[in-house]
Amino acid sequence: MTHTTRNLLAASLAIGMLLGTSTAMAKDPPKTTDHPMTHADKNESTEPVSDTWITTKVKSDLLTSKAVAGTDVKVETVDGVVSLSGTVATQAEHDNAVKKAKAIKGVKSVDAGALTVAAAAAKR
Repeated sequence: MTHTTRNLLAASLAIGMLLGTSTAMAKDPPKTTDHPMTHADKNESTEPVSDTWITTKVKSDLLTSKAVAGTDVKVETVDGVVSLSGTVATQAEHDNAVKKAKAIKGVKSVDAGALTVAAAAAKR
């Protein structure tokens, strides 16, 4: 590396630090998946994902989703297995809740056996 190149790189890093921006090198392209990329997919860590983190992330995604009434869904995680319970208004909400949970990094499987659909429960 030439002296001029080193000076340009140092100046670029200094300006980036002053402006609060990163001048990091580009990352590898994202992995191809069959679900939309989540923040966790784009920012992978080598740290293991805890059950508490998974539960928090699933609940957060459900609460911010327009497709699921997240306040009516209880989320618990044990050893990477997410259990959803409660009542949702439609089968579509049920399916969306399961889909969102499965998309979270670290989720091994989703058990939605205790997540009921209000319309189906009313028919019983």
